[in-house]
Amino acid sequence: MNSKKLILLLIIGAVVALFIGFGGPEILTLENLQKHQSSIEQWISQNLLVAVLGFAAIYVVVTALSLPGATIMTLAGGAFLGNIYGLLAVSVASTIGASLAFLVARFLMRDTLRKRYAATVAKMDRGIRKDGAFYLATLRLVPVFPFFLINLAMGLTGMKLRTYALVSWVAMLPGTFVYVNAGTQLSQIESTGDILSADLLLSFALLGLFPLIAKFIVGFIRKRRVYAGWQKPESFDYNLLVIGGGSAGLVSAYIAAAVKARVALIEKDRMGGDCLNTGCVPSKALIRSARAADTMRHANRYGLESVPVKGSFKNIMDRVKDVIAKVEPHDSPERYRKLGVDCISGNASFVSPWELEVVHNDGRTERLTARSIVVATGGKPAVPPIPGLAQMEPLTSDNLWSLDTRPERLLVLGGGPIGSELAQAFARLGSKVTQVEMGDRLLAKEDSDVADVVMKQFERDGIDLRLNHAAKEFAVEDGEKVAYCDHNGERVRIPFDQVLVAVGRTANTRGLGLEKIGVEPLSNGTVPVEEDMSMRFPNVFACGDVAGPYQFTHAAAHQAWYAAVNGLFGQFKRFRVDYRVMPWVTFTSPEVARVGLSEAEAKEKGIAYELTRYGLDDLDRAIAESEDYGFIKILTPPGKDKILGAVVVGMHGGEILAEFTLAMKHGLGLSKILGTIHPYPTWNESAKYAAGEWKREHAPQGILNLLEKLHGWRRGRKPRDKAVKEVTT
Repeated sequence: MNSKKLILLLIIGAVVALFIGFGGPEILTLENLQKHQSSIEQWISQNLLVAVLGFAAIYVVVTALSLPGATIMTLAGGAFLGNIYGLLAVSVASTIGASLAFLVARFLMRDTLRKRYAATVAKMDRGIRKDGAFYLATLRLVPVFPFFLINLAMGLTGMKLRTYALVSWVAMLPGTFVYVNAGTQLSQIESTGDILSADLLLSFALLGLFPLIAKFIVGFIRKRRVYAGWQKPESFDYNLLVIGGGSAGLVSAYIAAAVKARVALIEKDRMGGDCLNTGCVPSKALIRSARAADTMRHANRYGLESVPVKGSFKNIMDRVKDVIAKVEPHDSPERYRKLGVDCISGNASFVSPWELEVVHNDGRTERLTARSIVVATGGKPAVPPIPGLAQMEPLTSDNLWSLDTRPERLLVLGGGPIGSELAQAFARLGSKVTQVEMGDRLLAKEDSDVADVVMKQFERDGIDLRLNHAAKEFAVEDGEKVAYCDHNGERVRIPFDQVLVAVGRTANTRGLGLEKIGVEPLSNGTVPVEEDMSMRFPNVFACGDVAGPYQFTHAAAHQAWYAAVNGLFGQFKRFRVDYRVMPWVTFTSPEVARVGLSEAEAKEKGIAYELTRYGLDDLDRAIAESEDYGFIKILTPPGKDKILGAVVVGMHGGEILAEFTLAMKHGLGLSKILGTIHPYPTWNESAKYAAGEWKREHAPQGILNLLEKLHGWRRGRKPRDKAVKEVTT
């Protein structure tokens, strides 16, 4: 830190210390100002100019240093200076103070952030140049964040000072007037009758209504502004156009057709998207075959003779294709056409917020219009730019389904859900699998005790886990494919036959023409969306993998409801997407199923919790099936049975989790689960037993002690300890 910055920090620290030392927080309270109201008013009447200037100077210091008391001072400005002088002093002083805070933040922190996060800062600056003034005005009119945070945050961007000051002054004027006017009325309360005066009631009404009015005005201006330069069609071909025939697109089109809207679904490849063709369906089919092979290999666990697993890998992959073919009619164009959806095979790109250019797969081109458009183009596996990797012709979750021959030595890059599921499946089908993960464990989003159970099973399955390994280079040496990894500074050589890349996914936005409507994808490839799933324009929506933040089929379907409903009825009512209860399952063996907070997340967010744990080795059904391993872990607030989060590690974890998900969604506590009859013997009894563990830990010991004495008295027996002593004697 240079000397100038240090001097400024010392000055700021000294002023803050003086403010606190001289009782600033106690002075700037409504009670204190009312206590000295008469003497202050008398002095102001004799020294109006000095009072206005002094008040403004103090206000500048308070806002510039983000000291507490700005709201009270605004009310005081109205109370003691009146509407005209109060509004003038507060509006000018608040703008100057905000500008000073803006400059201080820029001087102290911006250069450091530019060096450390150059790409992020550059992207922020592009956004500020494009929409910064309007964004700032919105925050000032409808403050989502406290003003002092806005002052500091904007100082870190590339916004010009004059723009910041002017926009802040204009946008803060309406709110400043409302507060100053309220202050003029509050100062006049001398009796209870004054509380019911029309002026005072109007001031309070303005305080309550202003945020709503401002929000409406901002929405109206934003709508006019965002559509400026675009010519809206007088009529439309469709109510809804959907780009992409995956999970999100199918649900969007289904909902539109169900409410009798005219809807078209545009898909360039196969209906069903990743889930049907390359994701959920084929991977679970492969995992089931792998589990069958593992059962045969360890049949002695069930009193049978273990047998070596033999079979054609091609037959396994043919079965996977058969499974896809059986599910395919659920997502077929024929089914959706019967539902009332126009299914179009081709590529779509934006011409305007209401118009798409569609290039049909047969070569025809046409333009289609709709009142609303939904982008549901999904995602694809990300392939990192590691030297030599492209020459290895890597497998991904998209292309591995064309394999007919099982890889003898399979290298899996990535320890997330997809990499872990496929690594275990191929290991159980006979491949020698090496799994490389940069972190210190698999499934980094789960708690360490959860990952430990999975990693121990992987070791039993013969998977060579290489944790803390980062792939740096791929090459062919003497006809053999090899990968070089960095392991704590050591260069490690790993030979393999084929490599499977599973290090994340990126959204499909190429060719959509998003730049034509001013939409720029985020750093992770997804498009920016609002809480109603709209992106930039109120009638253009995105859902599924292309929108994030969750890349699950069920999350895509969940988002699709909001996109479709808001697209069709958003002019009357808008719904905000609800992510409060989002479950997910990793289909390894054991399965890992979670909803809500993990322990690590609760600690990171500072949320107090109690932990209840139930081991599945205690469950009769698990014992009967020789699958008695794993556990259930539940987080609850201290002393309460409300579920903050739950994780199930074990067989059928995804099915067991459904009960906790339902309970969280509808506010049911563990006591309700405990009081529900569960058939015996089932896996779902484990949810009840886990709830019983919580109840046991929170049993009212005082009442139980009294009941013990009551029962003893009713038996006509002496207290337990005395009775035991007599028997011993």
